[in-house]
Amino acid sequence: MTIVLGHNRYGKAENRVVRIYRDTDRHEIRDINVSTALKGDFADAYLAGDQSKVLPTDSQKQTAYSFAKEKGLLSIETYALELGAHFVDTVEYVESARIEVEEFEWQRVLVDGVEHDHSWVRKGQETRTAAVTVTGRGTERTNIVVGGFKDLVILKSTGSEFAGFLEDPYTLLEPTHDRVMATSLVAQWRFTTIDVDWEATYLSIKRIIIEKFATLHSLALQQTLYEMGKAVLEAYDFIAEIRFQAPNKHHFLYNLQPFGVENNNEVFNADDRPYGLIEATVIRDDLPPAPEAWESYTGLV
Repeated sequence: MTIVLGHNRYGKAENRVVRIYRDTDRHEIRDINVSTALKGDFADAYLAGDQSKVLPTDSQKQTAYSFAKEKGLLSIETYALELGAHFVDTVEYVESARIEVEEFEWQRVLVDGVEHDHSWVRKGQETRTAAVTVTGRGTERTNIVVGGFKDLVILKSTGSEFAGFLEDPYTLLEPTHDRVMATSLVAQWRFTTIDVDWEATYLSIKRIIIEKFATLHSLALQQTLYEMGKAVLEAYDFIAEIRFQAPNKHHFLYNLQPFGVENNNEVFNADDRPYGLIEATVIRDDLPPAPEAWESYTGLV
């Protein structure tokens, strides 16, 4: 038997970077959580404690902050691509860089109905995400970008069924043809190019997903996920695949009969656990897979 070092990488996780643009009296804000991970010729560090090829994680942190000023932070995908390229191009022993970004959105405070120039409140919807893998230099360079969001809590009060399911001796669930369907949605989509209007594309994909959730008469959450993914791929030929993770946020009709009160599908107990966890991937079958796109560093994808 031979014992060898397997897959390895190292980096600086969850650097909280806030960039405020003060070029005019009306300020702009971008608020992110960025993680960097480097893969390359680092075996000596693990096998012998030799750090001579290791760029410190602190250096990665300092670069992440400085690039928010040097390169700007107008789009998390562009920022991540530039950060990844920097590590691959300037650090001799780095073969590949993985950059994962979460973005926290803010909306302007309204004063007398007018947006304030330099005050915001945190938006309470989804967290936008991007995961970029930069590998190789020059003509050998490959860039893989995965955009997405997490924690998009979405609910419909009707237009959802769950019936006709397999039953066994332990089945207690009653079929329903009118239920509340809710989830905290995670969606990630892989691009085939970096020639993309990142901001407009993100907003459009989010809109497509939400509209399909709302308008599809759903026979199962699984069906809804597939139809959402299909709609995104039909709209954008530069999306290779989209992955969903959807925990059921169950809403159970509450029994009001002990109080002599009729409950016509109006009062529910929102139960947070245990929950069904549904996953789906919708792909174009004529494109090669890119497993490295999904090698998560911080659990982002």
